[in-house]
Amino acid sequence: MATLARLQARATFLAHQYYFRSSVVDLFRKKEYDAAVKIQSWFRGCQVRAYIRHLHRVATTIQKWWRSYLGRQQYQVVVKLASCAMKMNLYNAMAVRIQRRWRGYRIRKYCFNYFYLKEYLRAVSETNDAIREALEEFAEMKEREEKKADLEREEKKRDYQARKMHYLLSTKQIPGIYNSPFRKDPDPWELRLQKAKPLTCHRPKVKQKRYISLSSWLACTSARSFPRSEILPPIDRKRCQGPFRDITEVLEQRYKPLEPTLRVAEPIDELKVAREELRRQEWMRNVNDNMISKLYYHHLISSQNMENHIQKLDKLYKGMHFAKKHFRKYIKNI
Repeated sequence: MATLARLQARATFLAHQYYFRSSVVDLFRKKEYDAAVKIQSWFRGCQVRAYIRHLHRVATTIQKWWRSYLGRQQYQVVVKLASCAMKMNLYNAMAVRIQRRWRGYRIRKYCFNYFYLKEYLRAVSETNDAIREALEEFAEMKEREEKKADLEREEKKRDYQARKMHYLLSTKQIPGIYNSPFRKDPDPWELRLQKAKPLTCHRPKVKQKRYISLSSWLACTSARSFPRSEILPPIDRKRCQGPFRDITEVLEQRYKPLEPTLRVAEPIDELKVAREELRRQEWMRNVNDNMISKLYYHHLISSQNMENHIQKLDKLYKGMHFAKKHFRKYIKNI
């Protein structure tokens, strides 16, 4: 009880102390709160900066390793290309060396081998000499043959001339022109005429041509127009000596059958007929084109007369087909 009494006596003092202390705490609360916030911000800032430094160190390590890997890969590619280039250069140099050695050996052995070339030229010269001798012999033989043929032709020509001029041979009573008394010695042609036989000319048989067409009325087929060689009476005398032509050949050349030219064979009004035909064809084409264009124009203007235009077109096409058919017949007949 005494304790309770003491506490009750001190209650007012405790209340005043409580309120006093609470007021003092409220005065320093804001200052402590600001200090605590500052301490927490500093500490958290230190934590974040330390974490960022850690992240930077880790990122730098990753980038370092990745870039080193890329550098090694690129270096390997460069080294591989350089090694390939070195190998190719080496191979090319070795190939050039091998080709140089082989070509030198081939040129020295086959192309510029002095003894081989000398033997080859000797063989070529011997072959050329043999061929030249053979060609010269062949040329001489051909020349001899040509000369012999020319002589034979000249001899035949002289024999033919002698047989043709056999009538100039001298007789016992009348001397010929080659055995004239005014000459000291007879001409060599006199001996040739004596050895030659007289030339006999056989009269050719003339075939009578039969002319059926009416245009051959000038072919001299009538016996009353000009004399024919077949109906002449035979002449009982010797043939005239000398360069005289047969009468049948002369008549054949004099009375030749009619051979009309293209201008005479064609009709006179051929050009006029062709122009009329060309004008008719142009007129047909122009008329058809105009009719088709007019029908198409009316068809565009009015759509009410569709059936009439269709019927007209049918008639037009039928007429064109009919004209085309007759034109083909006309062409075939021509």
